[in-house]
Amino acid sequence: MCAEDGCFPGLYWSSILSNPWLSDGCTMIISSIWGSCQVILSVNVLSGEVSRISSADSNSWDVLTLDGDNIIAVSSSPVDVPHINYGYLVDKESTSTAWSWLNVSSPPSECSEKVKSLLSSLQFSILKVPVRDVSGSVTKGAAKPIEAIFVSSKTKRNDSFDPLIVILHGGPHSVSLSSYSKSLAFLSSIGFSLLLVNYRGSLGFGEEALQSLLGKIGSQDVDDVLVAIDHVIDKGLASASKIAVLGGSHGGFLTTHLIGQAPDKFVVAATRNPACNLALMIGTTDIPDWCYVEAYGSEGRNNYTEAPSAEHLTLMHSKSPISHVSKVKTPTLFLLGAQDLRVPVSTGLQYARALKEKGVPVKVIVFPQDTHGIERPQSDFESFLNIGVWFKKYLP
Repeated sequence: MCAEDGCFPGLYWSSILSNPWLSDGCTMIISSIWGSCQVILSVNVLSGEVSRISSADSNSWDVLTLDGDNIIAVSSSPVDVPHINYGYLVDKESTSTAWSWLNVSSPPSECSEKVKSLLSSLQFSILKVPVRDVSGSVTKGAAKPIEAIFVSSKTKRNDSFDPLIVILHGGPHSVSLSSYSKSLAFLSSIGFSLLLVNYRGSLGFGEEALQSLLGKIGSQDVDDVLVAIDHVIDKGLASASKIAVLGGSHGGFLTTHLIGQAPDKFVVAATRNPACNLALMIGTTDIPDWCYVEAYGSEGRNNYTEAPSAEHLTLMHSKSPISHVSKVKTPTLFLLGAQDLRVPVSTGLQYARALKEKGVPVKVIVFPQDTHGIERPQSDFESFLNIGVWFKKYLP
């Protein structure tokens, strides 16, 4: 399915309320990804009618619960902390599906004056970025522009640009949303602009765009990121000489690919549990089927085996960042979870050792108790604190 401009892209949800039904018994209220935003939808399961009922802004929304036929939800943006909203139908007696939203005062969501001041100095927008070199074999949905969320200071200082951090989500079939992240707000607060790229293969842009990445990892996704970077440079939003890159999991795969395929583009890099070598990863990961499908495309389902052939391993090596490691010169920080079963720690360590062997500045931090997400509060805090220090060292 191809998502036409501004039209419903399909349902992309990760959770649903235990009771999502309105009193008519046929209308569900759900949160779903729509481009770079999460929105609230009403879905009539009898008529098939789908309506976007959250506010038509660029914030992201999430349903918390229903209060009868009313909705309690939370909304936020990269520059606005989460706040509670109360939604109700404007006219319950008519066939109109217009909803109104009230901002609910919520002391727990209040933040300090210092945080408010820092966030008030920031702005964000969702950029449309045309993709490059679209061939006749690409589907209509895969030829449409990608999106990137750009976060920056409202004031430009002395005709110079703040350093830019390019931030890449994992998955690859996930998405960077226009919602609040304390970790990314921290990076903004210490003087960086942010570019969150939703390359083709991300959720929320229609099935054709999503499926287009299968078999093309390490090339199509890398090119989309490079196009997005060039787009903000050409628009006068960033300097080509002050760019950092950050990603975890498949975002780490992209980070280490980018510093190898475009070695002069990035001043500094940081990566969390990166998939650097699929040929090594496939023998120890808990998702070996992922390696096959992403590397081969849909035919990977038929090629999948627990005993990869030399041909399979050769292809996976060629799709991996390790195949470009000889060209890397970007100082790189590695943050690795020792208990990671998805992208075992050995893959990141191998790549880091290869960089160290050729004299590239490297720092490795291993979190002994963490798994793939590095989500334990102390580890998450230390992770982004070290990222900030590492980036400031090379982009003061």
